[in-house]
Amino acid sequence: MDSLDKKYYRIREVSELIGVPASTLRFWETCFPEVAPARNDRGTRFYTPQNIEKLRMVHYLVKDRGLKIEAAREQLRVNQKGVAQRADAVERLRRVRDKLQYMLDALTHRK
Repeated sequence: MDSLDKKYYRIREVSELIGVPASTLRFWETCFPEVAPARNDRGTRFYTPQNIEKLRMVHYLVKDRGLKIEAAREQLRVNQKGVAQRADAVERLRRVRDKLQYMLDALTHRK
Protein backbone atom coordinates (compact mmCIF):
# COMPACT_ATOMS: atom_id res chain seq x y z
CA MET A 1 0.00 0.00 0.00
CA ASP A 2 1.23 3.48 -0.82
CA SER A 3 2.00 5.64 2.14
CA LEU A 4 -1.12 7.52 3.14
CA ASP A 5 0.09 10.53 5.09
CA LYS A 6 -3.21 12.26 5.78
CA LYS A 7 -5.73 11.38 8.45
CA TYR A 8 -8.75 11.86 6.16
CA TYR A 9 -9.30 11.88 2.40
CA ARG A 10 -12.20 13.22 0.34
CA ILE A 11 -13.99 11.06 -2.19
CA ARG A 12 -12.24 12.70 -5.17
CA GLU A 13 -8.82 11.84 -3.71
CA VAL A 14 -9.86 8.27 -2.94
CA SER A 15 -11.29 7.89 -6.43
CA GLU A 16 -7.91 8.82 -7.90
CA LEU A 17 -6.00 6.57 -5.46
CA ILE A 18 -8.15 3.51 -6.14
CA GLY A 19 -8.72 4.21 -9.82
CA VAL A 20 -12.51 4.01 -9.91
CA PRO A 21 -15.17 6.70 -10.31
CA ALA A 22 -16.69 8.31 -7.23
CA SER A 23 -20.04 6.77 -8.12
CA THR A 24 -18.47 3.30 -7.80
CA LEU A 25 -17.15 4.20 -4.35
CA ARG A 26 -20.60 5.37 -3.28
CA PHE A 27 -22.11 2.12 -4.58
CA TRP A 28 -19.51 0.02 -2.75
CA GLU A 29 -20.39 1.87 0.47
CA THR A 30 -23.89 0.45 0.23
CA CYS A 31 -22.61 -3.08 -0.42
CA PHE A 32 -19.71 -3.11 2.04
CA PRO A 33 -20.61 -1.30 5.28
CA GLU A 34 -17.03 -1.65 6.56
CA VAL A 35 -15.79 0.83 3.92
CA ALA A 36 -18.33 3.52 4.77
CA PRO A 37 -16.54 6.78 5.58
CA ALA A 38 -17.35 9.26 8.32
CA ARG A 39 -19.45 12.24 7.27
CA ASN A 40 -19.73 15.78 8.52
CA ASP A 41 -23.00 17.70 9.00
CA ARG A 42 -23.07 18.66 5.32
CA GLY A 43 -22.65 15.05 4.18
CA THR A 44 -19.05 15.33 2.99
CA ARG A 45 -17.34 11.94 3.11
CA PHE A 46 -14.04 11.59 4.97
CA TYR A 47 -12.20 8.35 4.29
CA THR A 48 -9.54 7.09 6.70
CA PRO A 49 -6.49 5.12 5.52
CA GLN A 50 -8.24 2.00 6.90
CA ASN A 51 -11.29 2.72 4.69
CA ILE A 52 -8.98 3.12 1.70
CA GLU A 53 -7.24 -0.20 2.42
CA LYS A 54 -10.63 -1.96 2.53
CA LEU A 55 -11.60 -0.27 -0.74
CA ARG A 56 -8.39 -1.51 -2.32
CA MET A 57 -9.30 -5.04 -1.25
CA VAL A 58 -12.79 -4.62 -2.72
CA HIS A 59 -11.25 -3.29 -5.95
CA TYR A 60 -8.93 -6.29 -6.12
CA LEU A 61 -11.77 -8.75 -5.59
CA VAL A 62 -14.34 -7.12 -7.87
CA LYS A 63 -12.24 -5.59 -10.64
CA ASP A 64 -9.11 -7.76 -10.75
CA ARG A 65 -10.48 -11.16 -9.76
CA GLY A 66 -13.89 -10.54 -11.31
CA LEU A 67 -15.95 -11.66 -8.32
CA LYS A 68 -19.54 -10.61 -7.92
CA ILE A 69 -20.39 -8.34 -5.00
CA GLU A 70 -21.79 -11.15 -2.84
CA ALA A 71 -18.73 -13.35 -3.41
CA ALA A 72 -16.40 -10.44 -2.64
CA ARG A 73 -18.31 -9.74 0.57
CA GLU A 74 -17.96 -13.39 1.56
CA GLN A 75 -14.22 -13.39 0.81
CA LEU A 76 -13.72 -10.32 2.99
CA ARG A 77 -15.71 -11.91 5.78
CA VAL A 78 -13.93 -15.27 5.68
CA ASN A 79 -10.36 -14.42 4.64
CA GLN A 80 -9.69 -10.72 5.02
CA LYS A 81 -6.00 -11.15 5.87
CA GLY A 82 -5.39 -13.40 2.85
CA VAL A 83 -7.21 -11.01 0.55
CA ALA A 84 -5.14 -8.09 1.87
CA GLN A 85 -1.89 -10.00 1.28
CA ARG A 86 -2.85 -10.98 -2.26
CA ALA A 87 -4.05 -7.47 -3.11
CA ASP A 88 -0.77 -6.06 -1.78
CA ALA A 89 1.26 -8.53 -3.83
CA VAL A 90 -0.66 -7.69 -7.00
CA GLU A 91 -0.13 -3.96 -6.40
CA ARG A 92 3.63 -4.44 -5.89
CA LEU A 93 3.85 -6.52 -9.07
CA ARG A 94 2.03 -3.81 -11.01
CA ARG A 95 4.52 -1.20 -9.80
CA VAL A 96 7.44 -3.43 -10.83
CA ARG A 97 5.84 -4.01 -14.24
CA ASP A 98 5.34 -0.26 -14.70
CA LYS A 99 8.99 0.45 -13.82
CA LEU A 100 10.19 -2.24 -16.20
CA GLN A 101 7.98 -0.87 -18.97
CA TYR A 102 9.32 2.62 -18.33
CA MET A 103 12.91 1.36 -18.60
CA LEU A 104 12.10 -0.58 -21.76
CA ASP A 105 10.50 2.48 -23.33
CA ALA A 106 13.52 4.60 -22.37
CA LEU A 107 15.87 2.09 -23.99
CA THR A 108 13.72 1.91 -27.11
CA HIS A 109 13.67 5.70 -27.53
CA ARG A 110 17.40 5.90 -26.98
CA LYS A 111 18.18 3.92 -30.15
